[in-house]
Amino acid sequence: MSTETPTAGRPRAFDENTVLDRAAEVFWRRGYEGASLSALTGAMGINRPSLYATFGSKEELFKRAFARYHDRQVATARAALDRPTAYAAIEAFLRSSADGLTADDHPPGCFSIQGGLASAPENARVSEALATGRAATEGVLRERLTRAAAEGDLPDDVDPRALARFVMVLSEGNAVHAAAGARRADLHAAVDIALRALPTRPGPATA
Repeated sequence: MSTETPTAGRPRAFDENTVLDRAAEVFWRRGYEGASLSALTGAMGINRPSLYATFGSKEELFKRAFARYHDRQVATARAALDRPTAYAAIEAFLRSSADGLTADDHPPGCFSIQGGLASAPENARVSEALATGRAATEGVLRERLTRAAAEGDLPDDVDPRALARFVMVLSEGNAVHAAAGARRADLHAAVDIALRALPTRPGPATA
């Protein structure tokens, strides 16, 4: 990564978080390999020397943009999972996910799904970064369900790890459909069916 820094006394003429969000949208819509430097710099409103001086490379720009996106996603997931029962936590997580996947202020679907699941071997680190991000979100969910199991809020024969994976599979599947044009109501309908299949109770936890 480049170690070049702005000249002393000449601060950057752009807000770094703003240009990261703009870059994220380009990567989100086009994927890592489909996002050309021209498209990125055009959206970010900066030139190539500024991009390289600030972020070092296209790959580092991607990782920074994804990290900013992922931090917000994890915060949203933790807020949704802060419910008194496993059932309520899972429902809030899935409902929040469905709403986010179809929000109007960003491309439909999920950055971590569309950003670079398939990539050339030389860009394998991009796919790995996205996979690590998804695993971290699943880890937050698994942590919450493990606590639910310890509190007696899940049946004894339920594996919190497997349940967390089930919830993530639905959320990620909804992301694929949202990117293809599925409506918010369609995603919530899928959540309705999943909730009926959950080995949990909608009522308060019992000792």
